[in-house]
Amino acid sequence: MKAKRSATALIEKGKDGTFGIFTPELKHSIIGEGATVIEAKEDFQNSVVEIIASYTGEGKEVPDELKGITFEYKYDIASFFDYYDFINVSKFAERAGINPSLLRQYKSGSTKYISETQMKKIESALHEVGNELSNVQFIV
Repeated sequence: MKAKRSATALIEKGKDGTFGIFTPELKHSIIGEGATVIEAKEDFQNSVVEIIASYTGEGKEVPDELKGITFEYKYDIASFFDYYDFINVSKFAERAGINPSLLRQYKSGSTKYISETQMKKIESALHEVGNELSNVQFIV
């Protein structure tokens, strides 16, 4: 049995405010679009199903790169905060040591450029929060 292959699926907010997903490392272009990241992911998954069905429906072998494929989603800042919309951006910015107004600009997509230093601050703060949350225990 062939091992599952993982491919990167990049999620970005477009200039028109919609979200797109694409697979830069695959020979077969797979895309998804939507008004939200959730809609774009649904469209993307539908595209995967349709591409595979087009091969099997025509009696052709599915290309190796698509057999048992899974995706690792990577987000731009605007897409991340759209998908995880329960995160309070202002509070998170304070925790990450970033100006809240600047992080709101990243979230809205009005500022596309983000330095590697700022990106690392955001990722580091996210990982810290994730680690803290994974260690939470409730009492009865």
